Amino acid sequence: MNTKKLLVSFVMLLSVLFLVATVSAAQLATLSSVEVDGLNVNSDPALVVGDSVDVRVEFSSLVNASDVTVEVEIEGDKKDVKAETRSFDVESGREYTRTLRLEVPFDLKDSLSDFATVNVEVSGDGFRTEASYTLRIQRESFNANIVSVSVPQTVKAGETFPVDVVLKNTGYNDLDDVFVTAKISALGVERTAFFGELVALECDDDDTAVENYGVNINRKCNEDDEDTVNGRLFLQAPYDAKSGTYTLDVMVENEDTTSSESAQLVVKNAFSSGNFIVSGNQLLIVNPTNEVVVYRLIPESTGTLSVSVSDSLVAVPAGSSKAVTVSAVSSVEGTQVYSVNVFTADGTLVDTVNFSTTTQGRSASSPIVVLTVILAIIFVILLVVLIVLIGKKPEKEEFGESYY
Repeated sequence: MNTKKLLVSFVMLLSVLFLVATVSAAQLATLSSVEVDGLNVNSDPALVVGDSVDVRVEFSSLVNASDVTVEVEIEGDKKDVKAETRSFDVESGREYTRTLRLEVPFDLKDSLSDFATVNVEVSGDGFRTEASYTLRIQRESFNANIVSVSVPQTVKAGETFPVDVVLKNTGYNDLDDVFVTAKISALGVERTAFFGELVALECDDDDTAVENYGVNINRKCNEDDEDTVNGRLFLQAPYDAKSGTYTLDVMVENEDTTSSESAQLVVKNAFSSGNFIVSGNQLLIVNPTNEVVVYRLIPESTGTLSVSVSDSLVAVPAGSSKAVTVSAVSSVEGTQVYSVNVFTADGTLVDTVNFSTTTQGRSASSPIVVLTVILAIIFVILLVVLIVLIGKKPEKEEFGESYY
């Protein structure tokens, strides 16, 4: 019986030794050091979410191997990020270094900071060496995250439309005096609104700082404070906006941070050619607004072209139109282009409207033509006189009887 027990123990010992030898043989390298942005992972470095960091891996190869790669992974609660080098060859007893760049994932939804695991793996040719390290991840000091920007897909020229913005404080500290600006630069419209204050995290008065923030810090808790806010701004598309797609920019700022986001919207204008429409020698002025507009029309005359308008000061009621006649008299023949400048009542140039006309001219006839016309008129007059004279009957001569 003792012999059997001794034999079983001996077999188990051999199995363990064989397993250890197998594991040792499977090791590819010895990790000399792992650094994150120049800090050794064993010195408790802290990383900031969203930052890109360089992870430097230094190792000594235990074997000769090909197709070797170094992989680094940062584990998050919801998202993991990893990077891997290209394949390379190693020789036993030699030192190697490889550097990889990763972006620190954002998983700190309910805490200001937390621990994260960094996994390092060197493998190739059936060999593998792995190690894991713990790092501290913390939020950026100040950050206003624009969660969403909502605008109508299509608006009409002259229409007032809402811009809905949702903000969340994803920074380490509270945000005071937050302002939001929405603008469409191409249309020259802009509006700014005050969104107030945002705490870094919503808290519970009955909880400790660690339970509220994930770290033991001295911070006053007010259950009524919020870390998320939604607000609405209103913009008006200009009445003279051209139909098309425009970019709306939203900027969030306070004295500590600035962030921005963009959205697209389509503006439609029934008067695609503008509010001043040319039809022959008529200028149709359209007023799509809800107020009376007054324009001053100034025609541009030249040395050979005299231009005038039927009304130089035009008042167009809201939602209606008015036609103005533009007349041009030229001293030369041919087709000519002329313009009428449209000003607001305060003298601001709104538009320059172009017309074209073909004219025979006011004094384009040569002296020979004039003389010919005069002679023709004289000839007609003489011809009429002659016809009258010929048509006039002579008086009859009377003869008396004579008796002898």
